[in-house]
Parts: sequence; C-alpha cells; structure tokens
Amino acid sequence: MPSSALWAVDLFGRVFTLSTAGQHWEPCRDAQLEFKRVSAARDCCWGIACDHRVYVLVGASDVPIRCQEEAYENQRWNPMGGFCEALLPSDRWPWSDVSGLQQRPLDGVALPSPHWEWESDWHVDENFGGEPTEKGGWTYAIDFPATYTRDKKWNSCVRRRRWIRYRRYKSQDTWAKIPSEDDPQQLPDPFSDLSVGGWEVTDEPVGRLSVWAVTLQGKVWYRENVSHHNPEGSSWSLVDTPGDAVQISCGPHDLLWVTLWEGQALVRKGINRNNPKGSSWSTVEPPTSENGILHVSTGVCVVWAVTKDRKVWFRRGVNSHNPCGTSWIEMFGEMMMVNVGLNEQVWGISCVDRALYFRQGVTQSELSGKTWKVIVASREGDRSLSSSSFGLLSAGCFFGNEVRGTAESCGPGDMDASWEVPGPASSPAGVHGKESKKGPSHATANFPEATDLSSLTLLPLGLEEPDSADCHALWAWVSGGGCAVEAHTTLKWFTTQSGLCPSVQTLSLSITPAQTATWRKQIFQQLTERTKRELENFQHYEQAVEQSVWVKTGALQWWCDWKPHKWMDVHVALEQLTGHDGAQDSILFIYYVVHEEKKVTALVPVFSEAKHSFALYTPERTRQRWPVRLAAATEQDMSDWLTLLNLSCCESRRVHGRPSPQAIWSVTCKGDVFVSEPDPDLEGPDRRLPCDQMFWRQIGGHLRVVEANSRGVVWGIGYDHTAWVYTGGYGGGCFQGLASSTSNVFTQWDVKCVHIYENQRWNPVTGYTSRGLPTDRYMWSDATGLQECTKASMKPPSLQWTWVSDWFVDFSVPGGTDPEGWQYASDFPASYHKYKTMKDFVRRRCWARKCKLVTSGPWLEVTSVALRDVSIIPESPGAHGSGLNIALWAISDKGDVLCRLGVSELNPEGFSWMHVGTDQPFTSVSIGACYQVWAVARDGSAFYRSSVSPSRPNGDCWYHIPPPPKQRLKQVSVGHTSVFALDENGNLWYRQGVTPSHPQGDSWEHVSNNVRHVSVGPLDQVWGDGDGGWTLPLGAGTWGVWFPLWSSPPPLLSPWTLCHEEGEGTGFSRSLFQVWVIADKVQGSHSLSRGTVCRRTGVQSLEPKGQGWDYGIGGGWDHLSIRASATRAPVSPSQKPASKQNGQPPSVAGGPWETPGPVCC
Repeated sequence: MPSSALWAVDLFGRVFTLSTAGQHWEPCRDAQLEFKRVSAARDCCWGIACDHRVYVLVGASDVPIRCQEEAYENQRWNPMGGFCEALLPSDRWPWSDVSGLQQRPLDGVALPSPHWEWESDWHVDENFGGEPTEKGGWTYAIDFPATYTRDKKWNSCVRRRRWIRYRRYKSQDTWAKIPSEDDPQQLPDPFSDLSVGGWEVTDEPVGRLSVWAVTLQGKVWYRENVSHHNPEGSSWSLVDTPGDAVQISCGPHDLLWVTLWEGQALVRKGINRNNPKGSSWSTVEPPTSENGILHVSTGVCVVWAVTKDRKVWFRRGVNSHNPCGTSWIEMFGEMMMVNVGLNEQVWGISCVDRALYFRQGVTQSELSGKTWKVIVASREGDRSLSSSSFGLLSAGCFFGNEVRGTAESCGPGDMDASWEVPGPASSPAGVHGKESKKGPSHATANFPEATDLSSLTLLPLGLEEPDSADCHALWAWVSGGGCAVEAHTTLKWFTTQSGLCPSVQTLSLSITPAQTATWRKQIFQQLTERTKRELENFQHYEQAVEQSVWVKTGALQWWCDWKPHKWMDVHVALEQLTGHDGAQDSILFIYYVVHEEKKVTALVPVFSEAKHSFALYTPERTRQRWPVRLAAATEQDMSDWLTLLNLSCCESRRVHGRPSPQAIWSVTCKGDVFVSEPDPDLEGPDRRLPCDQMFWRQIGGHLRVVEANSRGVVWGIGYDHTAWVYTGGYGGGCFQGLASSTSNVFTQWDVKCVHIYENQRWNPVTGYTSRGLPTDRYMWSDATGLQECTKASMKPPSLQWTWVSDWFVDFSVPGGTDPEGWQYASDFPASYHKYKTMKDFVRRRCWARKCKLVTSGPWLEVTSVALRDVSIIPESPGAHGSGLNIALWAISDKGDVLCRLGVSELNPEGFSWMHVGTDQPFTSVSIGACYQVWAVARDGSAFYRSSVSPSRPNGDCWYHIPPPPKQRLKQVSVGHTSVFALDENGNLWYRQGVTPSHPQGDSWEHVSNNVRHVSVGPLDQVWGDGDGGWTLPLGAGTWGVWFPLWSSPPPLLSPWTLCHEEGEGTGFSRSLFQVWVIADKVQGSHSLSRGTVCRRTGVQSLEPKGQGWDYGIGGGWDHLSIRASATRAPVSPSQKPASKQNGQPPSVAGGPWETPGPVCC
C-alpha cells in the first residue's frame, strides 16, 4: 500500500504529519502559521488558522494542476466583405463562451486568485473532432446555434473558432489562503470548524470534494465547485439548519453529521452526485439525556461520537440508506475527540494526557475495533533532545555494562511502549461495548486510560523530570481523512526506537552481538569441518540409485466439456523422474471414466467463480484452443498443485530464477502475469518456432498492463491505475515457497469494479418498468444482456477477491447518462444515448461495486501518480548503455502526458516525472527505438512528438495526425522504424511513409481486424491479441498457459515438437519486423476464442504489413509486450549478409539497410 499521512495539531497550533511508512512526526510547511484544526483528504488538507481564516494545502506532485480557459470567436458572413465581427442584434456576442450567452473577451478572462499563473498565451485550437481544421481553426454552420463542420459550404453563413489558454496552480505544498468574498455581508463571522469529504460520491468532475464549515454563530456553509482542477473552489453558500451548529463531520461518501449546542446531532439527507449539498435534515438524540453530544466523526458506514462526559460512543446500523443509524453503543475509554479516516480506521485524543491513540482491530466485519493503542512516534524537535540523552545511556552501557531503573518504576507497559484498553472478552453484538439506554449513565471504573501515563514511565539515570515532560506531545486535533491503513499493514508507530524520548524507552539490556560472535563462529567452523570429513570418506562409493521417481497423487474435479457438462471426480498423479545427471522429467496423469471407458491423458491449466480451478494446455490443446479444466476442493490444494506443476515444468525445461531481460511479458484478462523466454528461432525466417510451442510461466503479481525493455526494466499498471516496478524476483501469491524467490517479493494489491446493468422497457400505462417482453434481455444482466446478473447473485471475480463497497450507479459509461444514470435507446440492443427522445422505448443503467485483491509478487509501488498507460523505449542489441537513462513515457489516469526521469538498470523506478503539455487528454503513448514518441488523444486522433532525445527527454512540440477515415484510434505501438495503431473497432493499421526525414508518415493502411492489442518489438516485431465468442475464464490463482511437463516425448501422447534446436552456421540475420497481437474471433475446435496471442508472419522490409498470422496461446489473454525481445537468430553461411564494400553496409533493394544500434530519426 502506498504511504499516506496522518495529520495532527498540537496545543501550540503546530501542524504535523505522520507517514504510515515512518515513525516520526514531521512538521508541516509554513511553521509561522498556527492552526486550530485541520481536515485532510487524499491529496490535500484544509485548515482553520488562529486568525479564523480558511487555508488549503495541496500536496506537491510531478503532475501540475492545469485548468483550461476557452473563449469562442464568432463571425457572420457579409455579402460586402465576407466573414466579419459585425453580427446581427439577435446573434451571440462576438467573443463568448460555448453557449454564446456569456460575453467572454480574451482580455477579460482573469486568474481566479493569486495562487494561479498563466502557463501560455491564447492560441487557436485547430483540432475538431479528432481531425485538423483548415487554416485558422474555423468551423462553419448555417446559423447560431447549429451543427458545426470543419468544411465550408455554400450555405455556411456563420463561423466560429475556439481559443484556449491554460492556467497552472502554483501554490502546491504550501498553505494557500482561501480568497475572501467581495461582499463582507456574505460571511459575517469567522469559522470555527470545517470538514472535508464526499470524494466517493462521484468521480465527475475529477477529484470533487465536499467542504463544509461552521461559523462562530452556528451557521453551516458549503464551499462550491471544489475539485482537482479547482482546489480552492469558487464561493461559499449558506445551508439552513434547524439549530445552532457547533461541529461538523463529512464522510468520504454521503454521510454528514452536525452537532448542535443543545447536544443533539443533525444528519443530512439527500446527498448525491447531482445534489452534493443534500436536501433535508434529520435529528438524532444523544446517547443519554444528561450528557449531549460534544463531538462526532463519520466514515463511509460508521459514526463515532464523544459526549460531554468524555465517553466514546459508536452508532449502530449506519449506511447510505439509513444515515441516522439505529442505536448507540458505548465504547471503553474517555477521549477529547475522535476522527474516522480511510477504511473506517479511528484515531482519538485522550482527555487525560492529550496523547494520540489508534483504534486497533477495525475491519469490515468488526467496525468498532478492539483496543486503543497509544502512538509513541516522536516529533522532529524531540529527536535532538532524546538523541543527546540516549548518548548518555550508551556511554553508561559502555563503561558500567549495566544501567537500570528502579524496580518499582518498571511495569509491563514499559516493555513495548504501548497502552492498550481491551474490550470485554465477549459481546453478543460482536462490538466491544454496551448499548446505550436512556437514563443516568455511570462511568466504568478502572479504566487504564484514567491513569496518568506519565506515572507509568521509566525515568532513566541522568535525566530529570522536565526533560521527560518536554518529550510528551500534547495534541489538540487529529485528522485521518488522508491516511489509509489496511488490516494487514504493520505500522511503526507503536514501537520505541533509539531516537524516541527515553522516558518511554525500555532499558533492559541483553548480551551484545560482540559477546556472542566468538562462540557462534566456533560452532559454525566445527560443523563445517565435520560435514567435510563425512563427505570425503564416502566419495569413492558409487551411487546406490541412479534414477529417482517421485509421485504425488490426489483427487480433483474435471470439467466435462460435453454432455452432461458438469464437474466430475477424478484421480490425478504427478510423476517426476530424476536422472543421474540431475535432469528431471515430469508427467501428469488423470484417470477418469466416461461411459464406462477408462482413459488416461495428460492435462495441463481455468477459473470458476465458485471453485478453486485451473486450466491445463498441451500443444494440441493450444492449437484447438480447448484447454482442460481441473478444480481442487480447497484453495490450499489448488495452490499446492499449481506450485508443484510450475516447479515441475520449470525443472524439466531447466528454466530457473528471474526472467531474462529479453523475455516476452503478458497479462491475462484476469490480471495474472506470464513470461515466455525468447528463442533465437523467433527471429529465424526459415525455422521459426510455432507460437503454440512456446512455454509460458507465471511470474506472480496482479496487473492490467505490463511493459518491458531489453535492459531489464519492467513496469506494470494495476486495475486501480497504480504503477508498479519489477524487483527482479519471481513467484509470490500461491507460489510462495518452493516456486518463488526468497527475496524481492512484496505485498501487492489491486482494486477493480464489477458492473451489472439494470434494464427497463417503457409501458404506456406505468412508464418505464422492469417487466419486459418475452424476447427481451434479462432485466438485470451483464453488458451483453445474455447472462442474468442481479445484485444478490453477483459475486467477486474469484474467491481471492473481496467486496470493499456497496453497489453504486456508474455515471462514467460511454455515451453519458442522465442525472439518474440512465441511458436510452429504441430497443435492445442499440446505440444508447443520455437523453430521452420520443422513439426511446428501453433504457438501462450501469451499477458498479468495488472489490479488492491482496496478493504478493515481485513488484513495488512506484509513485502516487495514477497511470493509464506506460511505454519504455525498446533497444536493439549493441545499443545498450548502462550509463544512459532509459526513456519512459506514461499517461496519467486524468489524461496528462508524463516523461519519467532517472530510469536506469540500477534505478528502474526513476526519481521524478516531467509533465508534457497537451491541449486535450491523451489515452495511449508509445516510444520507439529512435526516440520517436507517438500518442493517441481521447478524441481518437494521433499525435507525434518532435525533437525527443536523451538530452531533451520531453521533446519540442506535438504534430497532429488524423486517424483513419471514420475511425477513432485507441492504441499505438512504435518499433524501430514502424508504427502500428489500433482503433476502437478492432482494426489494425500500419503507418505508411515513415522515414527519418518525415517521421509523421503519409497515410494509414489497413492490416487486419478483430485485434484487441498490438505490440511492436525493438526489431520491428509485431505481436497482438484477438477476441471471439467464447472467453476462457482465467483469473487470479488461475492458469491459462501451456505447461509441457516433460522434456522428451512421453509414450502416451503424440510426439512433441522440441522448442530448442541446434542451428547451423554463425552470424546474425537481418533485423525483421515482428508484429504480435492479442486477437479476437480466432477459430478453435469448439468455438471462437477471445484473447489469443498471435504473431504476424511474412513481415519483412518489402512487406512491412506481413501476410498472415501464427496463432498461439488463447483465449483470455489481454495484454502483451514484445518490446524487450531483441534476440537475433543465427543464420547459415548462405544467409550471411554480403561483406561491406568500400566501408559501406550492404544494400537491400527497395528498403533501407539496418544497423545493430538505433538510428537517430
């Protein structure tokens, strides 16, 4: 999990942050400002300073906050002088907004506050719908308003063009004062409290926040239009309340609670994406009539409160449908205030000593947690004091060998510096506490919190009481809105370190390592000599057994692909033979009975939502695209079998350790990562290895995209847009242990959304209803409408995934939606749109639910910037330069183009991002071996970046390249000299005319259809993926690869084609195109296969598009990267290139000659 920060304010108004990966409080910037309270979100923090003014701190990022300003220049045609600014009285303004209703001259557009600066001057946008306009950027229409076109016609009476300018937010990583209102009557009194939340209500606009505040007079205000692109918001709006407010708390979703002076709480109802301020208030009575509510804090589905007698309470039954909850439950402990952060984690400040506590044991199944544990992290100012004091203790240890405190002052709490407040041993409600009852409440006796913590500290020798008091931080406020703590996360906040205050440090000393080093070395030396003697005495004996056989048997279930189409119980046996030379061969047998006929066959790895299953491929099964499916009884059994199969496959093929730098990387549709070691035959035109003979092995981890280059740098992107870098290990997950490396394997996580659709048909009497025609699709279905999917029956993608949210309406579906999320069409299926018309008789709405997977693999999180796409420069043999940086480009999830600096073999993650400005969001990027950068914009057009070089990594400017006619591009891949692109309809295109003098090329030429993904290698190899009607359900913990379990042909099967053959001759062949794709609708023995790995055949200099396809593993593959495979095939003497004449390279008719290194384009 990426590190995040906990925010806190001490009694002196100083703001500190504590990282989840650290153990020291760090002071915030602008130390001269003193704050009363803060409220943090993921990327920013709002606060109220002692001057009662509101400030916001936006975290520094390599991706700038940019906002586009636009204005339209409108003109009308005049018979006398042509187009001019002389408009009719009924026309729009000569300079206006897009609607034409607001006047917007260029010199009248000002910066909203001093925290912004202009990034560039005004310029004309010459891009219209993904295609370039005529000179000047004008678009034409018959009249205002109408449909505009880029071509001028005979009846074009009006025209307009779009002027754009970008402004950049410059006050990052510093406190920025929110501008005051022009009218002082709008805010008659200062603010006393504020809360930030609402970022999970909707994703549109990007990064929208709900900022609520309370004034000293008890009024509630809402900050309008706060989002990622507008961190300050625009203005304050008053929200009426039935009473005077004291404190407010806003959760990440739609929970908003307010405390009143009388002790009651107000709950805001009706908060949604269309109405973030809500519609009405409901009143919640306090837990007891004697003590009203003093403080409240909300999360997604939880509410914590503190009453005036400092008791802590938990609200039961809170959710989006019932924001008021059902009843109060008293929790143990007395706090000044509590705060609910991300993942429903809770922090509190004790009313006894002002210490900061963390609630341990908070999970989705037990939201109330178990115990309070004190945070003992030190502040930066305290470390200098404690370091000098600890130096005295170290000196005492050196001279006296023993420094002890008094026995009376040493207690159990001093051993781990943590103070725990346990709950009761059992509770029928599953919550540690007792339910509130109206009437007098009595304090629980013998609270550990009630004891002064300073009385339990151990005072070491040489320190006085005032120093110990100075080390103890007194906290006034805490905010965990931006602090993400997972259940499996190990925090360093609760353990004492040498830099901490000695008053909370245990001084029990043990034997030092220097004292134990001597006898440890003696024992190790004696054991080594004994082992050597025993081996030498028996070396002259022959081996008793020259060949060993190891067999593992078990019971699994096998999926019968024919009638009756069900799971059948079978027995399996894995037999492994080891020869005297250490070579191992393995055979997997399965015994099953079909119609009383006993068959023995070899199986190889699919996944089911309800079973722990996997699929097995053989070369024959790969050609048929018809794998065999097996299922284990438990997840552990499946993991054991997969580990053994993986180990046996690698042993028989002598594949060990991490993949080579030239490996081919791929990702299945379920996120599993696989690699295939390249063979020189991949480049040989005469003896090319068939794709169905390739050996794939799972590497560990879970990704959506993976990209690599031949210097061993590999990056990946998860479904949640988190960027990961390969650490050099292998295994993890279910392969942890035998088939996994002992180091470089770390915890990895991923979050994705599961979607279902609610379908309705219009009825003349009742309107739209869930009762359709007999021929209609299911009223709750998947996107195709062929499978019934309801909220109750829908399960996570696999058993390794767990739900982390409730169902919510997805408003980001293609085509847009109305305010309630509906899309309309004339019938099922059809083209959906967001506005209802007279001909629309059906409608649908997309529902989504988030699920999370936690696994392990050789991956580390790279940066906090979320990415959509990434591309690493491919390099040819001979072009390696260990001292040179590796060019890496990426697209953020918001569409920003980024260039990574400092990427190398020794530092594959790099050190910072460089932003590359664009006029619109981008979706895909690719960098070629000659530093030629191509990208695809959100409107489907392509762009080329000029002047990119090692000395100028971000290039100079963008050149717009129109897409193929009536197509929208979605992906581009650039090799050594070739450029391939893929459109939204699955068509593969080749860019003609690309030369060093004209890198943009001339035109697009169609290559193939039914392509899902394309990858062009450093030698201009092209691979890709394809689709079809049948999808192999591969998943996390699920294998969909061919595992040849023996290295020689077994007697029970047809002969195998060897993958490695000895070639004749020496030397290297000419660099060839290699185009690999993930293809769709590939014919199999039983149905069409989706997601099949394919290689383009017949690709050469005179035929860059190729001639056909070689089909490999499938289906279920989603992403492929051939960009690291830079091996060249050995050729026979007859294939060697002619020797150089006069120092010049050999020439090829009709094509350029190629060199081992890159050619500067």
